[in-house]
Amino acid sequence: MNPFAYTKAADTPAALAQAAAAPAPADASAVEMKFLAGGTNLLDLMKDNLMRCSHLVDINGLPLDAIEELPDGGFRLGALARNADTAYHPAVRENLPLLSSAILAGASAQIRNMATNGGNLLQRTRCYYFYDAHTPCNKRAPGTGCPAREGLARQHAILGASEHCVAVHPSDMCVALAALGAVVHVRSARGERDIAFADFHRLPGDRPEQDTTLAPDELIEYIAIAPLRQYAAHSVYLKLRERQSYAFALVSVAAALDLGPNGRIRGARLALGGVAHKPWRDIGAEALLQGQAPETAAFERAATTLLQGAVPHGRGVGSNAFKIPMAQRAIVRALQTAARGTVSHTGGNLA
Repeated sequence: MNPFAYTKAADTPAALAQAAAAPAPADASAVEMKFLAGGTNLLDLMKDNLMRCSHLVDINGLPLDAIEELPDGGFRLGALARNADTAYHPAVRENLPLLSSAILAGASAQIRNMATNGGNLLQRTRCYYFYDAHTPCNKRAPGTGCPAREGLARQHAILGASEHCVAVHPSDMCVALAALGAVVHVRSARGERDIAFADFHRLPGDRPEQDTTLAPDELIEYIAIAPLRQYAAHSVYLKLRERQSYAFALVSVAAALDLGPNGRIRGARLALGGVAHKPWRDIGAEALLQGQAPETAAFERAATTLLQGAVPHGRGVGSNAFKIPMAQRAIVRALQTAARGTVSHTGGNLA
């Protein structure tokens, strides 16, 4: 057993002070301090000895759980708001059905009741090599190698991977947030800043152990989403997985369209999950749809653009080469579905 200290922060300044006082970690798995919210991923990592944390700072008492609809029609989602509360919030369901559907497609009801919005952004990959402490993994132990590149890679990346890591980001919520162009507001003892969602998660490069651009002493306070009511009537979150409940995506698509009075596309939002180290969005693919009729040919062109550079990994039956045509068809299907009208979820997924 690895001993650790536990303290409960009375307020945000206290939490930030404890974070600022924590020494730098000795290596990727020896973390000195972590903020504890829902704990649905962090505690699993600690129990499996995949992360050694010497100090947990419980932030559940901080006033960061509000879900606010702003006067301009935008939203501010508190970092400590539970996933379930966010998904079922009436204003979120009405104005951001894409986000609500994505959250409800993830995990289980019990986990969604416990997991927080901020924690969802920070969950780590579910790569089976990462979770097996007896195998090499550059994300868990930098410099040891990435067996998935030539091994069993069915769940792994086809976009944005590197020679050091082909793991994928597991979140459903984050795919929708990427499509919606969210902004993450963070604070530390040094000040506060906004991080565009496209810049929050990292591609693996030669530092796969670093999942995000968040500094160790920074606390996520809220997620901001600009007014996007125009997409509410035509959105869908499509998740393809190996079983109906509690499984991570092989491929997922967050798609939303703004259709004008003439039926043509005035704007599009499109992002993929299950295919890269971070949610995958290419505004060039969205731009191709502007001014177009919502027809299959236009959707296929956007899908081809979004998947430019896709490369399979693994060998034989372990290869994930099937993901490329699967993703192509999933993008087209999601856009066709969105064009017909929003698909809302009460739980589960659109398979």
